[in-house]
Amino acid sequence: MRWRGRRQSSNIDDRRGRSGGFGGAGPRMRIPGGVIRGGRGAGGIGSIFVLIVLGIILWAVGINPMILLDGGSGTPTSVEQQAGPSTQGLAPGQRDEASEFIATVLAETEDTWNGIMEAEGADYPEPTLVLFEGAVSSACGQASSAVGPFYCPNDQQLYIDLGFFNELAERFDAAGDFAQAYVVAHEVGHHVQNVIGVLPQFNQTRQQMGETEANALSVRVELQADCFAGIWGHYTAERGLLEAGDLEEALNAATQIGDDTLQRRTQGYVVPDSFNHGTSAQRREWFQRGFESGRLEDCDTFNGPV
Repeated sequence: MRWRGRRQSSNIDDRRGRSGGFGGAGPRMRIPGGVIRGGRGAGGIGSIFVLIVLGIILWAVGINPMILLDGGSGTPTSVEQQAGPSTQGLAPGQRDEASEFIATVLAETEDTWNGIMEAEGADYPEPTLVLFEGAVSSACGQASSAVGPFYCPNDQQLYIDLGFFNELAERFDAAGDFAQAYVVAHEVGHHVQNVIGVLPQFNQTRQQMGETEANALSVRVELQADCFAGIWGHYTAERGLLEAGDLEEALNAATQIGDDTLQRRTQGYVVPDSFNHGTSAQRREWFQRGFESGRLEDCDTFNGPV
């Protein structure tokens, strides 16, 4: 991806190097069917082998519609990740190549969604992206790095521990700068859903549902965020910023973090009723759909089969 020398977003809150410790009881976690969900924080995909998983898989697909918030005021939401330089040991606010890249990608999403929303006659309140290490406190509760990148609708902020990208590249073969960009664009997609009312409706509706139904609805939310990420990719390609292999990096990342692929890798079998993000095939399909069309109307995951 051709990102150097481009505008970097000022909507970055760099909290690295600060203590994000947990106060009180912290997030409540359980492991039903290989999926870890958080109470007031975020959750991620996990396996039964807790120690291994917390270090590996939880980092892999962290987030949130996977993790549904208690109380119905918001859902943290999700997603995907890939390779990037380590940022451990940096002082608060210290810039490095990884954070500069993320700030550039965020700026590109701002340009894309400001343009789309303006064309729709709507405003686009730009989200803030929080960089953290170890643990962080958000309006959706407290979360550790094991959660992976997530979006909190209560404060309209994205949260990312950049070390997460290294883990996914090394253990899940989902490396590449455009794979990382896909992760950011997916979380921004959740912000777009919050702005247009999808997430508030999801939070309200799921409270009247059983777990299986709520999981199925969560899949549709996540796939739409993938499609929205594809829309951003569409306009990024139009700007001439993509390089050979970039699209394949994003599609590979979508494949590696599909619920079926993760469950098969971590526990040897799949439990479809526990899916929260969608299968590898679904995630690839919806990202590519957005990428090819660039239109919001082509990202309706709530009507018809997914």
